[in-house]
Amino acid sequence: MSDNTSQAIDPELEEAIFTRRVLRFTLGVGLAVAIAAIFAWQLAFIVPVFVAKFLVDRTEPTVQTVYELLISMVVTIAIAWIVSFGPVQYPMVLLPLLAVMMLWAYYLFSDPKWNFFATMLIISTLVLPYLGILHPGAAIFVGVGLSFSGLVAVLIFALLHILLPDLSPNRETHVAAGLTTDERLYESVRALIIAFPVITFFFLFEITGALLTMIFIAILSLQSAGSKSVKVSLFLLITNGIGGVLAIVFYNLLVIVPELTFYVGLAMICALLFSQKIYADPVKAPIFAGIFSALLVVVGSTASSTDADVATNFYIRITQLFMVGVYMVVASFYLETRNWKFLQKRTAI
Repeated sequence: MSDNTSQAIDPELEEAIFTRRVLRFTLGVGLAVAIAAIFAWQLAFIVPVFVAKFLVDRTEPTVQTVYELLISMVVTIAIAWIVSFGPVQYPMVLLPLLAVMMLWAYYLFSDPKWNFFATMLIISTLVLPYLGILHPGAAIFVGVGLSFSGLVAVLIFALLHILLPDLSPNRETHVAAGLTTDERLYESVRALIIAFPVITFFFLFEITGALLTMIFIAILSLQSAGSKSVKVSLFLLITNGIGGVLAIVFYNLLVIVPELTFYVGLAMICALLFSQKIYADPVKAPIFAGIFSALLVVVGSTASSTDADVATNFYIRITQLFMVGVYMVVASFYLETRNWKFLQKRTAI
């Protein structure tokens, strides 16, 4: 959470800031869920996740936000075009390219200034080639859908700030990356070591239904590549687990009342409860944000599914969520129990 409150704030103003942010978060998530459910384009369920991420990580829209969006849209469409005419059927060419793109995304992800672009890049890098293998020709449509999801998320983020501007006297400033260039590269390589083996497995064997699993691993792997990787991975396992349990409750309520208004209202109630926890305690904000993101991804992807057996696919997604957590713990433990001095020397060159 980017509060950046370097000056003392009057208690009444602080309460007003808190109330405004909770209200903005609740309305933003509700609007994003409604738009994604009504129009249901490719990867529309990503919109609420992006909106929640913006509202938690950034105090207000900036030129940097628009700049990241434009670059991410161009890169996403470019990747989709390359996939449509490129080397998806040649694993020995595709996999090294994936590794380079993932490494770039991980490196950018460690800088808060480029966090959103890095998230879009890692999703595009994995989703589009994977779909290009399973469904040739679909990559360009999904790429456009992902870009459009990012655009809609930024527009919702900006609209909420126009209607409910932030009351904090401290305006948005991007926090500089807390690591040196060599340290960022080192952590990025470790993140790639965690994620790439299972990504390679899915691509080589063309595992059906592995899309969400790859997205979870790709996004979460950087967070578990630090000096306390096992502890962080256990935290991710817990948050994913809680998010999965809440998703089961959420889904079963939707089965009982399969109405759009109920779906949006339930999402807003969850957003209201989680936003209070997120904004009340910045230290624990990543925990609650992680749980809420897991809830949004699993429920949103299921709600947008057109498969006949929706219930079975939902529980498959829950199983994938738990598998990601277990894999992260095992991979992080392996990394933490090895001597990586040679890697530090390599990345420092």
